[in-house]
Amino acid sequence: MANRLKMAKVSAIRCLLERGWSQRRVARELGIDRETVGRYAREGPDGDSKPAIPTAGRKSLCEPYRGIIQEKLEIGLSAQRIWQDLRAEQGFQGSYSSVKRFVRKLCCKKPLPFRRMECSPGEEAQVDFGTGAWVVDPGGRKRHPHVFRIVLSYSRRGYSEAVWRQDSESFLRCLENAFHHFGGVPKTLVIDNLRAGVSRADWYDPELNPKLEEFSGHYGTVILPAKPRMARHKGKIEAGVKFVRGNALKGHTFDSLSAENEHLHRWEANIADHRIHGTTRKQVLKLFEEHERKALLPLPEKRFPVFQEGRRKVHRDGHVEVDRAYYSVPPEYMAREVWVRWDSRLLRIFNDRFEQIAVHCKRDRGAFSTQQTHLASEKISRAERGAADLLRRASLIGPYSRHWTRQMVEMRGVQGVRALLGFLALARDFPTDTIEKAKTALRHKLWRLKSLRRLCRDNPNQEELPFMEEHPVIRGLDSYAHIARFPHVSFRTPEVPEETER
Repeated sequence: MANRLKMAKVSAIRCLLERGWSQRRVARELGIDRETVGRYAREGPDGDSKPAIPTAGRKSLCEPYRGIIQEKLEIGLSAQRIWQDLRAEQGFQGSYSSVKRFVRKLCCKKPLPFRRMECSPGEEAQVDFGTGAWVVDPGGRKRHPHVFRIVLSYSRRGYSEAVWRQDSESFLRCLENAFHHFGGVPKTLVIDNLRAGVSRADWYDPELNPKLEEFSGHYGTVILPAKPRMARHKGKIEAGVKFVRGNALKGHTFDSLSAENEHLHRWEANIADHRIHGTTRKQVLKLFEEHERKALLPLPEKRFPVFQEGRRKVHRDGHVEVDRAYYSVPPEYMAREVWVRWDSRLLRIFNDRFEQIAVHCKRDRGAFSTQQTHLASEKISRAERGAADLLRRASLIGPYSRHWTRQMVEMRGVQGVRALLGFLALARDFPTDTIEKAKTALRHKLWRLKSLRRLCRDNPNQEELPFMEEHPVIRGLDSYAHIARFPHVSFRTPEVPEETER
């Protein structure tokens, strides 16, 4: 029997409660537990379980201000702010606790019943993962796999598969195997916000894994992630996972993952498909064959291609690293992150808007794949641009430069490409007229750059005059006709006698 208080203290409790004291204040003043005060407040004078004080009939001190409080609640004010305003504006004498209790009652709403969401045949399937049965290897090591489960929302037919990881590759392969098991594709897929499918969970605008988007486009279905932390939005698959764990796997252990999957396959065919569902009151397989199979979308001709993907940061040399090989990207993406998608043959690179910016053949480890268009123009040397570009630049200096450089390359071959670079370097040191000394080098067939450099450096301003047969200062031959009439006159230079020895 519970301990009872003395009658004097019980009387004090009832007396103070009748005066309007709160149970908390009575317990504090009398030094007893608040629950004890509440028990005596509920008991009558004879110990009956009826209210001694009609607390339900007492009006709150906030009741005269109900309209004001409701108006303030509608504009979003808190209980603390309402209490402050009531004291300042209305002369309210009650405590903050009384306002808080009154606000809580005003805001309390009756819970609405849940609405069942039923779908038409082939319209929806729900997907989730659960925990599988123990797998014990020959060495005795135990390991829990994950169990993938998908349920068609109309017929409740399901598919289960055990996998070691919940990565995107395993997730997509399980979905694909389920589609082939059903013989078609549902129009929408309601999935949980697992990392393999959803990069960023958001009820209004979730960010799906790009690989999952490609997968849904390949099969023509739509991915709809459920609301985060809202299990009832996918209640069919929540119950389906529990059904697999409690009926198919509970109490079982397997020696391999394949053995567990074989067990799940037999269980689906022999038990799960032939059960009478508690909601539809029909056999699952029969309902599926009669109504849902023909409503599913047809399967594509080929399975979804197997590839891997991930984010990569572009290095300072304009390449990204994938499997220890290096692939170039356009120069404007340096030091930025890009999406890379690769398989055994090809590697594709995408920007943040998932626009393809580069395609490479898969290379071995340590190899570089660099496309010429991905090199910045400032980083391409003149020699890399080729002899044609160098000859074009040389032709811009002048006609003799054009003829000399072309013939020089023809005479010297590959070695002439470096000489072309040196010839173009002369244009930075000498004016165009001086560079056109190539005319002299061309006439004398001087194909070495040092010869042309010497011509430019030794007489940079000397002008080569043309040979002239007539000029005002030059006398004609007629002026020397009188000399020609005296044949005895010789124009030879007189011989100087040798000096005799003394």
